[in-house]
Amino acid sequence: MSAASLVVSERRLGAAFDLLAAYDPGDGFVVERAGSGVAGRGAAARIVVPAGKDQVARGAEAVRAALAMLGPVPAVGAVGAVGAVGAVAVGAFPFDGTRDAVVVIPERAVRRDEGGPAREILVTREVSRAGQAAHAAQGGSRAAHAGQMYTRVPVRAAPSEAFEKILPVPSDAGYRAAVADATGRIRAGDLRKVVLARTLEVEAGRRLDPRALVHRLRAVDPSCFAFAVPSGPRAVLVGASPELLVSRRGRVVRANPLAGSAPRSGDPREDRANAEALAASAKDREEHAVVVEAIAAALGPLCEALSWDPAPVLLETANVWHLSTRFEGVLLEPAPSALDLAAALHPTPAVCGTPTEAARALIGKLEPFDRGCYAGPVGWVDAAGDGEWAIALRCAELSGERAILYAGAGIVRASEPESELDETERKFRAFLDSLRWG
Repeated sequence: MSAASLVVSERRLGAAFDLLAAYDPGDGFVVERAGSGVAGRGAAARIVVPAGKDQVARGAEAVRAALAMLGPVPAVGAVGAVGAVGAVAVGAFPFDGTRDAVVVIPERAVRRDEGGPAREILVTREVSRAGQAAHAAQGGSRAAHAGQMYTRVPVRAAPSEAFEKILPVPSDAGYRAAVADATGRIRAGDLRKVVLARTLEVEAGRRLDPRALVHRLRAVDPSCFAFAVPSGPRAVLVGASPELLVSRRGRVVRANPLAGSAPRSGDPREDRANAEALAASAKDREEHAVVVEAIAAALGPLCEALSWDPAPVLLETANVWHLSTRFEGVLLEPAPSALDLAAALHPTPAVCGTPTEAARALIGKLEPFDRGCYAGPVGWVDAAGDGEWAIALRCAELSGERAILYAGAGIVRASEPESELDETERKFRAFLDSLRWG
């Protein structure tokens, strides 16, 4: 179906609508944080962005063209006009363009902006005036579909005791050796920072449910970006990322890079001591400063005004403290779309390193696996160019009974192999705990 043959309609839903209820693992998606975001199902249009260089930028161009053919429309419904937002496009991009990316303009989506109502957005085939009249006469046809689309999330009462198999790639020893290799290259002046990841290959012994997993991840860390998006044939990328790559609302742009971490503790005094030690750590502040410099350099030329925290602030997640810097700016006109902005920023030193090309080359040498969509942009953009893109962290690719979990750590001159290994273990922990409830 071409974009030219599609029409868009909107209506307001209830204020308490849970976006996760609109997600169907069969052919759907959800990207949500603190009740705001998008979810839905079906593909009115699929935009395939071939693997290769500048994939996110090429994707931004293709998505902009497809959405422009649909355009914004007046909102309709018994509640009254709410202001048109138009169609949305949703997807995830590989970290390094190693596979095709697919961005979907869904047939049915529910969107909620922060502080606003939930809106259902339908993208359907263009029909004649007689057909439109017949559809309107049916009255309840959309409500009839709603029972199929908006279903409750099943949650089992008890966790599975164990998985059939968990295989770390690389092994603990292999990861320590990779960190030691990287720090040696950094001290030799080859690069300033590199992010090294590892995986856990999990055989669950039961079919894994992406929607139930998102539900649990969201409950553990409500402030994170909970997401589930198709990432390949019969595969779904599921996660709860703490890191906003970029968002755009009109001309306002925001970014929130994270780098530098410390463990959480159940003991309040120990937990606070860990946080204070992180805030004072020269090693972690260096790791963070590299990222802040890169974000400022990328966004600055696109903005008429740009500001950020003068010093990193502490951000807490379920298992890890992070150093965080919040950026906000006013974009020059014509303002680039949210996906254009993601292309300008990705990959940040928070997930790759610096200099970028040297870090990419070292990742390819030291990581014995393909990252796929891990550490790539995941999110959405609308017909006006507004949208939100997170970085796909704290995530796994699910396929039937199998899951591949990903976690990484930023390596700088002062990094120690054992502590970086421990950081990845902490990042795996919350996901594994949620995955056991299958």
